[in-house]
Amino acid sequence: MKTIIPDTSAVIIGAVSKILEKEDLDYPEIIVPEAVVCELEHQANANRKEGINGLVELQHLQDLQDEGELAVTFKGKRPTNYDIRYAKSGEIDAIIRDLAKSEFGTLITNDKVQAETAKAQGIPVYYFHQKYIEKPLSIAKFFDENTMSVHLKENVVPMAKKGTPGNIKFIKLSDEKYNHTKLQEIIDEIIDKSRNDAKTYLESDKNGSIVVQSREYRISIATPPFSEAIEITAIRPVANIDLSQYDLSDKLMDRINTNAEGILISGSPGAGKSTFVQAIAKYYSKQLNKIVKTMESPRDLQLPDEITQYAPLEGSMENTADVLLLVRPDYTIYDELRKNHDFNIFADMRLAGVGMIGVVHATRPIDAIQRIASRVELGVIPSIVDTSIYIENGEVKCVYETKMTVKVPSGMKEADLARPVIEVRDFESGELKNEIYTYGEQTIVMDLDLINNRNDESNSKSYVDMIAEKEILRQIKKLLPKKSKVQVEVISPNRANIYIEEDLIPKIIGKNGKRIAEIEQKVGISLGVEAIEESVDKTPFEIDIIHTKKQLILDLGRENGRENFDILIGGEYLLTATTSKKGEIKIKNGIELSDFIIEAIEMGFEITAVRK
Repeated sequence: MKTIIPDTSAVIIGAVSKILEKEDLDYPEIIVPEAVVCELEHQANANRKEGINGLVELQHLQDLQDEGELAVTFKGKRPTNYDIRYAKSGEIDAIIRDLAKSEFGTLITNDKVQAETAKAQGIPVYYFHQKYIEKPLSIAKFFDENTMSVHLKENVVPMAKKGTPGNIKFIKLSDEKYNHTKLQEIIDEIIDKSRNDAKTYLESDKNGSIVVQSREYRISIATPPFSEAIEITAIRPVANIDLSQYDLSDKLMDRINTNAEGILISGSPGAGKSTFVQAIAKYYSKQLNKIVKTMESPRDLQLPDEITQYAPLEGSMENTADVLLLVRPDYTIYDELRKNHDFNIFADMRLAGVGMIGVVHATRPIDAIQRIASRVELGVIPSIVDTSIYIENGEVKCVYETKMTVKVPSGMKEADLARPVIEVRDFESGELKNEIYTYGEQTIVMDLDLINNRNDESNSKSYVDMIAEKEILRQIKKLLPKKSKVQVEVISPNRANIYIEEDLIPKIIGKNGKRIAEIEQKVGISLGVEAIEESVDKTPFEIDIIHTKKQLILDLGRENGRENFDILIGGEYLLTATTSKKGEIKIKNGIELSDFIIEAIEMGFEITAVRK
């Protein structure tokens, strides 16, 4: 090995220094590829320990050169944007191999694939294998059987949540504050384990944010510039129980065994959703002998080996769904449904015939169904979600089922208002809890308890009237200028009045009443249009005074642009003026008026304005 060309992996672990200690080499030439320097610089700029370690190794080689032990040179081309973009495909590794080939040197690497590729190309290679020593994460020492999560932050004492869902305490673990160096050591340990432990996965690596799933621990790391200081949060499930321990009714167990194909499991954070999902997944897999898969990001559910856990394929859950449709599982658990594409994937897979169990954050039982109702067509909701289970304090609080019917929605009276309605009923009692239907262009999720309460109140506007007014207002505002004044009043179940400025009435009615007829058809009731009785607010309000080198600016606010106002000092009239587009009145410095206003301000008088 007269000429040595190390790649990035070899420089990071100090392979060259270790080889020099081990082998008796006579003044070898170390050629460091510029591509290696580029990678190390990039990693160091991102505060990655690998980059710092690599640069320290190069500095050590320079010291050895000064002592006459070896020669160090830097050669080769720096990677282009194309090379960097496709680094994971091997573009930068190829640059390093090309340099080793052209210099007739020996390639030193800690990368098994790089070593085998170099051998295939006839390049002399020294594979420096560094054995990984398996050891538990240092953060694991904070966990006992009751610890749900551990929270470490720079210059803050370590904290932990302990207990069970519904009975959680936030306690201090130590009086010692963790500094930047200590937390960075923990981060380096976690990342090193993700590279070498088969059960530790780097789920997400972004600038300022890293998510790692290490066996039962889900670890989220935040660093500047994403956060103002280093923060590490580690979460671990505290309960691992069977479905039988939830004391579910025979009726619900029969539903789970036979009819439930689209299940939503909802609850607030920490309520026990993941624990219940794990229980139902194990029940389907072991008790019912079903093929169960999961879609998770990150993969943090604690499940038996029989259940395969999938992450986003090439960063996309759509790709994962495509694979699962080929695998054809009996049930797929989607953890968690948050964004539009999550709900769309859940719906597509359910409509393709796969049994789906989705996990959703929700603070009320109806929220889970409402979130999916706003993203899919109304008619397919019962086909997508037939059972919704709400978890609170680690227990099943309530269960809803959905059914499609055609009727007049509750609170409406006219038979011609009949439409498709999704009924959401309490599964155990059969009581109607909510109705979901379209009103105009809106999807309405109606709370039946709210309707009944409002109907019991005297002189109170019904909830249906409020929805009707809101929808009519939305349709009318589409046709009017932004600052137009408009009011809507529902005067009966089949009629409402619209009040707008008189000069805008023809715009709403349209030629031969065509436009108002279209609006009536959309909202389902007849409409009258009348001129609004305008009332001017004569209440004085305080204004801001801005004094510049050239002028005095009375700032009345942008919302009061291009309107007439009386300006008052201490309640006494001063002048009348029209504001600019920005709601300002500008007065030149040095004239009697500006001097008078400045003097009044210095004397403590209040400057106010009243709309003309």
